[in-house]
Amino acid sequence: MANYPRYAIYYTAAPDSTLDRFGASLLGYDAYSGEDLPFPDGLPSDWRELTRDPRKYGFHATLKAPMVLADGKAEAQLAAACELFADLARPVPVIQPVIDSISGFIAVIPAEPSADLDLLAAQATRAFDSLRTPLGAEDRARRNPDALTPRQRDYLDRWGYPYVFEEFRFHMTLTGRLPAERREPIVATLRSKFAATGVGPLAIDAIALCRQDNANSRFRVIGRWQLRD
Repeated sequence: MANYPRYAIYYTAAPDSTLDRFGASLLGYDAYSGEDLPFPDGLPSDWRELTRDPRKYGFHATLKAPMVLADGKAEAQLAAACELFADLARPVPVIQPVIDSISGFIAVIPAEPSADLDLLAAQATRAFDSLRTPLGAEDRARRNPDALTPRQRDYLDRWGYPYVFEEFRFHMTLTGRLPAERREPIVATLRSKFAATGVGPLAIDAIALCRQDNANSRFRVIGRWQLRD
């Protein structure tokens, strides 16, 4: 069976910011407080089921995928590594966030590719890897490796996650995978709600350390650090 707790390095919007409230309300979960939230009006009647999978992780974008700490490593060491990582000078990515479908999910994604964002994600992939225990057989199987490309399988085995480096695509997930016929109307609904927030260009200017205590719990933000430019 999978080991716990699991930790992840995510981008999360600033607590109580407009973007944070937008995403948290659509998922029905606040990853900062750990509390359930009411859904906004105007959503499909099965919205709770459509958001069941992303609700477990909270509103976020993955920089270092969920992992179990290696033997001899402690949460305090991971938090210290986050602080060191955030203090390294690098360009802070700025994106124009939009709502679109990505691999069958609906998410907040950048309108255009960002080399600075790709660099940040690649650095995070490498920086925290020494603290990660290698994937066990069960966790590897959960990634359905037979459905991955050869390069993605190589990345899964080397880095514990298939969607790194050239495979990385920044996304803040808002739904589970949807049937093709449902994507367009839900994208339209969420775009309308997003436009009403007035959120403009977004600086990816922080990293969050998140923890999942056990298989039945959701990820919670346990630390957040501003990036230095």
